[in-house]
Amino acid sequence: MSLATASWCARRGWPVHPLAAGRKTPAANCSKCRLTPHPAAQCPCLAAGRWCHGFYAATLDQRRISQWWGQHPEFGVGVACGPAGLIVIDVDAHSTEPPSRKRLLPGIPIADHVDLTGLTSGFHTLAVLAALRGQANPADDDTTLRVRTPSGGLHVWYRASDNRRWQCSSGSSQGRALAWQVDVRAHGGYIVAPGTTTEQGTYTPVGTVREPALLPTWLAQELERTGHLPAADVPAPRPVPPRAQQAVLAAGKGRGHVQRTLATVLAPVEACGQVSEGAGFSDALNRAAYTLGGLVAAGRLTREQAEDALTGCAREVRPGQDRRIEQIIGSGMAAGLKHPLFISHSGRP
Repeated sequence: MSLATASWCARRGWPVHPLAAGRKTPAANCSKCRLTPHPAAQCPCLAAGRWCHGFYAATLDQRRISQWWGQHPEFGVGVACGPAGLIVIDVDAHSTEPPSRKRLLPGIPIADHVDLTGLTSGFHTLAVLAALRGQANPADDDTTLRVRTPSGGLHVWYRASDNRRWQCSSGSSQGRALAWQVDVRAHGGYIVAPGTTTEQGTYTPVGTVREPALLPTWLAQELERTGHLPAADVPAPRPVPPRAQQAVLAAGKGRGHVQRTLATVLAPVEACGQVSEGAGFSDALNRAAYTLGGLVAAGRLTREQAEDALTGCAREVRPGQDRRIEQIIGSGMAAGLKHPLFISHSGRP
C-alpha cells in the first residue's frame, strides 16, 4: 500500500520520502549521520540514494521509490511541500481553551463584546477568518484534495500559482501564524500523504477530488499578510543561524573558550534544522539548556545571555514553536542551574 501511495504521489510531481513505521515523522538517519550531525547539503547519503535527512531526501525517482518501500513496506509516505509546489492548510481539531483574542487571528483585532463561546479548534478560527473576508471556508472546499487526519483534523491541499517560496508556520506560534490551531505546510516542511497509516489511524481523503486546486487569491493574500513569504533580502541559509551566532558572540564577550563551548553546545540543536519534524529537537534543546544552565551557575555567563543564545538558535531551527521552545529551555535551564559546570581553557566541560 505504501509503495503504491509513494508512486502515485511521485507521478503527480510530488517528491516523497519515507516516514518511520507507524509514525508521522521521517525515518531515522543512518548510524553515521546520527553520530555526526551535519547539514543535508554536505551529506553523501543523499547522492547515494539513502533516505537520511527527512524531506531533503525526497525523490521522484520511481526506481528509488520501489527500492525504499519495496524493502520497507512498513514505512509511511511524506511529501516535501516546497519542491512539490504545495501549500497545505493543516487544521487541528484539538478542543481546548483558546488563547488571548489577539492570537486567534494574528493582525485582526477581535473586540471584547464578540462572544467566543464554543470556539475551541482550528476549524472555528479558519471559519471565522473566511467569514470576515466574505469567502468560502477552505475546510469545506470540495474542489481540492482534502485529507482527514487520525486526530480528526483536516489537511487542505493547494498548489502554488507562482514560484514564491511560501513558508511553514504553526497556528500556536506567537510569531508567524495564519490562525490559531491552523498550521501551514510549505517550503521547509512536509505533509503526510493521503492513504498513509500510523498507529493513530489512516490519513483518509475526503470526497472524490484527488488533485490540489490553485491556492485561492484571498488565502494567498492572508498568508502574505501574516508573514508567510520571506523578505526579499533574506540571506541564504548558513551553517550557524544568524541570531544564534550573534547571541553566542554576545555571550562570549571576547572569551574564545566560552564562545567555542557555546558553539559546541548549540551544534546538536542547529543540526535539527535539517529536518522539519523529529530529529530529537526537544532532547537536543533540553540538553543544551541544561548545559548552559550549568555554565550560568558556574558564573561563566549570565542567564540572560544563555537564554538569548538558546532562544535565538531554537527559533531559527523550529520557527513558530515559541511556546514549546520556552518550556523546554525553562525546564532545562532550571535543572542545569542546580549543577554548576566549569570549563577548561580548551572550551570543553
